[in-house]
Amino acid sequence: MNSSDLSDRDFERISQLVYSQCGINLHDGKKELVKARLGKRLREGNFRSFSDYYKHVTTRGGTDELITMIDSISTNLTYFFREESHFQRLQTVARSILDNASRQMRKMPAIRIWCAGCSTGEEPYSLGITIKETLNGFPANVKIMATDISTRVLKIAADGVYPIEKTKNISSSLLRKYFQQGQGKWDGYVRIKKEISDMIDFSRFNLMETPPSNQEFDIIFCRNVMIYFDKPTQASVVNKFYNCLDNGGYLFIGHSESLTGLEHAFKYIEPSVYRK
Repeated sequence: MNSSDLSDRDFERISQLVYSQCGINLHDGKKELVKARLGKRLREGNFRSFSDYYKHVTTRGGTDELITMIDSISTNLTYFFREESHFQRLQTVARSILDNASRQMRKMPAIRIWCAGCSTGEEPYSLGITIKETLNGFPANVKIMATDISTRVLKIAADGVYPIEKTKNISSSLLRKYFQQGQGKWDGYVRIKKEISDMIDFSRFNLMETPPSNQEFDIIFCRNVMIYFDKPTQASVVNKFYNCLDNGGYLFIGHSESLTGLEHAFKYIEPSVYRK
């Protein structure tokens, strides 16, 4: 057998490992994807076969490569203000939080958001811009926790630098307001401004783990992530989100996703939007 061949046995073992580590369900139709993405890791690491690679990542010394393997397998497709209707709904939710704070005579309301599966950062930055525009100068303590399982995409997200073509969904006024234009060797790139990036904390988090018990959020965005999970994993993740939300908090999932068929206590608001 050629070293680049992925046997059914090795594919099954790698699939089970990925599932146990991060809940991603790699069915038979993903065999070629796994072969292509991990084949590169075999070449770079001088592994003789997929079997040798599997043995390495399941040993104590293979922890770093295991993280790299998950990075390679996970798909990261995102762009600014993806599924725009969610950001319109976010404005309504943020105004409601501010109104409630005003009724309770709070001088500094807080808005706490978890962006789960934040990928290369376009989504949490879109959340920050939306909240900033909604506040319109009103003082508030805004904190966005942005997490992903991939260390590779988190580095891109934390840098906050993007090719200008990535901002095609952003109006020229918002682009001028919240992005710096690159110059010299950075011509053709933009960087998110500090007033937005300061709202956001990026960190690695695996949705299979238990979230911090001291965190309660007003809003959770986890969009186009659970499509990679099977039903039991989806149910487990959704109920973790429920426990992390403050009463009245909102969960946003992708437009191609649904909680139908899962046991949960969320109230349906509209397609892909639920409330605790």
